[in-house]
Amino acid sequence: MPRRLPTPARLEAFSDGVIAVIITIMVLELKVPHQDGLAGLYAVLPTLLVYALSFTLTGIYWINHRYLIDRIERIDNAMLYANLAFLFSLSLLPFFTSYVLEKQINTFSVVLYGVSNIVSGFSFMLLRLAVMRHLRHHAELAHEDTAARTKHWLSLFVYACTIPLAFPYPRAALAAITVVTLIWILPNLSVEHTHEDPSHPIHPS
Repeated sequence: MPRRLPTPARLEAFSDGVIAVIITIMVLELKVPHQDGLAGLYAVLPTLLVYALSFTLTGIYWINHRYLIDRIERIDNAMLYANLAFLFSLSLLPFFTSYVLEKQINTFSVVLYGVSNIVSGFSFMLLRLAVMRHLRHHAELAHEDTAARTKHWLSLFVYACTIPLAFPYPRAALAAITVVTLIWILPNLSVEHTHEDPSHPIHPS
């Protein structure tokens, strides 16, 4: 008797739970400043900004993950292992976020943060490719899927560029990661085009 793989709904529920824990761990790293007033707020501002960046990255992955899984009717082994690899790499983000803050945004900590983003982005790309293979097999692959894949590769390229950039300018490297994050928040032209056609779903890429 063949093994039964998890259903898309079960995979999505499991992933939602893991991502919720990841966000919770990052929140626990936020500490109340010792100083009162604006001086205290200014002291923890870098912490809040790096936390906001990591939170936004995690949120974007969650939104795109839900969009991918909602479009498939069954899970195969490629999707299952790619999803586990993605969740593992993303679960390390709170550690690297904390490391950046503990080391006060020095070169080595930002390099590690950039590597973490590359690994998370690449593992999610593997999941995206596995889902696209399923959609292609069922003739459900849309133009916006190809556009999102292209933007995903460009994002990985920028993440890779932040590694050498972090050696002379660690804060500039974090700024570059932030720009990539903002690009993923804004809808692309293909999504805006499909908004006019109710037969196509909208997703946040």
